[in-house]
Amino acid sequence: MKLKVSVAGATGWVGKPLCKAVSEANDLSLVGAVSRTHKGHNLKDVFGDPNLDLTVSKSVAEALETPTDVLVDYTKADVVKANVMTAIGKGVCVVIGSSGLTDQDFSEINQAALDNGVGVIAAGNFAITAVLLQRFACEAAKYLSHWEIIDYASDAKKDAPSGTTRELAFRLSQIRKPEVTHPISQTIGESQSRGVTLAGSQIHSIRLPSYIIGVEAIFGAKDERLTIRHDAGSGAEPYIEGTLLAIRKVRDQIGLIRGLDKIMG
Repeated sequence: MKLKVSVAGATGWVGKPLCKAVSEANDLSLVGAVSRTHKGHNLKDVFGDPNLDLTVSKSVAEALETPTDVLVDYTKADVVKANVMTAIGKGVCVVIGSSGLTDQDFSEINQAALDNGVGVIAAGNFAITAVLLQRFACEAAKYLSHWEIIDYASDAKKDAPSGTTRELAFRLSQIRKPEVTHPISQTIGESQSRGVTLAGSQIHSIRLPSYIIGVEAIFGAKDERLTIRHDAGSGAEPYIEGTLLAIRKVRDQIGLIRGLDKIMG
C-alpha cells in the first residue's frame, strides 16, 4: 500500500520538485499540498503538470482532513512549529525540512511525538554533502579542541542561524564543547562581533545576495587549521532524495530523530 504524503510549502523552492517526485514514486501517493500563496488553486495549473490534479489547501489542518501518513514541512520559520504540532496531534508522522526551530522547540516536538506515538525526522539539510560535513566535523571535534562556525545564506533569509548550522552546533555539542582561550564576555570592544554562542559553539551568520545556504566549520590548533565547508547551489535536486528517504523511514520511528545520517545505511 502506498504511503499517503502531504507537503506543506508545496509551491516553494524544494516543495515543487518534491511534490513531483512523490507523485512519480511507485510507493508514495501525494494526497495533500499546502501553500498560502496558491490556496484554492489546482496544483496541475500551478505547476503546469496534468498529473498533479490536487486542490491546494490553505493550512496543514485543512490538508490533513484527507487521511495522511506523512506530512513534509518545507515552509518557513514562523509557521513550521505550529504545522508540526498540528500533524503530531492528528497522529501523522512528520519530516521537517524547514529551518528556524530551536533546541527547545525540538525538545517539545520530541515529547509530543512520544506522547502521540508517531515519528518525526528533522534535518537542517537533506543534501548528502551537508550530511557528510556534519559527520566529518564531529570526527574532527574528537581531536581538535577549538572551532567556530560561519553560517552563509541569502540576504532574503529571515531566520538566523540557519537550520543547517543549528543542527551542526547541536551535533558538535554531543561530542563536546569547544575550548575558548579568551572568554567571550571579556572581549575588549563589542562582544557581539564574536557572534552568538549556540550549543557551546560560536556562530557567525552572513546574509548576502548570491548565497543560497552554506556552512563552514573551522577548527584551529597550534600552527594548523582545518576547514570543512558545504555550499548549496541554486537547484533543489540535492534535497529530494534525502527527503524521500526520510518519508519512507519516518513511520519506523517513535519520537524525534535529528539528522539524516541517523537513518542512512
